[in-house]
Order: sequence, then C-alpha cells, then structure tokens
Amino acid sequence: MKNIKPKLIKLFKEGYCTPQIARIARTINEPSTTIHYNIKKLENEGAIRIYKAVFDYKKINEGFCVYLLIALTPSEYSTPERIAKNLAKHEEVESVDLVTGDWELILKLRAKDQDEYYNFVKNVVSREKGIVTTKSMISLKQLKTEFVSL
Repeated sequence: MKNIKPKLIKLFKEGYCTPQIARIARTINEPSTTIHYNIKKLENEGAIRIYKAVFDYKKINEGFCVYLLIALTPSEYSTPERIAKNLAKHEEVESVDLVTGDWELILKLRAKDQDEYYNFVKNVVSREKGIVTTKSMISLKQLKTEFVSL
C-alpha cells in the first residue's frame, strides 16, 4: 500500500480535520443534530478557527522543540508584525507571539534534530533584517500541548 503519511500530516497541520460529532454526542449525552448545530454556530461566530490534529511529534520526525526569543532593532519596534509574518511562513515555525519585556518575539519551532534547527537559524533567522539578537531555549520534554496532556 502507498505511504501517504507525509501528505496527511501536512494536511492535518493545515486544518483538514473535523470534529467527531457522534463521539461528542455520546460523551455529553446530547443528540448529534444539537452538537452539529452548536459547532456550526461557533464556526460562524469565528470562535472556532480551525480543527487540527495533535501529534506525537517524535513519531513524525519533529521531536526537537525550541523556543526562540528574538530582540528587534529599535527601527522595527513600531512594526514587529513584519518580521513575525516573514518567520511564520516557514513550516518549522509552530507559533509566533509578540511579547513585552526584554524580547519582542517568541517563536516555537519544531525540527527533526538540532542540525535541522541550526540550518533554520542560519538560513532564515540570521538573514532577516531587523533582528538584533536571539536566545534559544530547548524543550527537554513536553507534558501538555494543544490542551492535551501527553
């Protein structure tokens, strides 16, 4: 049988997932039609933006997790979104937050290993104009992600 796991993983990361209405109905003892109606209402209100799979990242070769703190040049303080959006385009970047304090951005990155992370820093981050300094914090073990305990 054909191995399409990489294609499926990519689609799941992009939101090609749906809620399990029958399972939800059994769990909260409500009719499927009521569940479906309320889910559609939440979607239409924009409260639910996307459905996404929660992975065991080691099993999909993305077990190396790093938080990258980024300080910007003073000229970028007024528009940190520019750099944040540029970095967010890369598949290694799981999340980007604008923050206060000593740093302006925090990125959460996933890679196969430290070599892949190094290549990202070398080829992407170091070439982005407006970044003064970075600090990497490697996650030793993740205990909870996407509201799911591991």
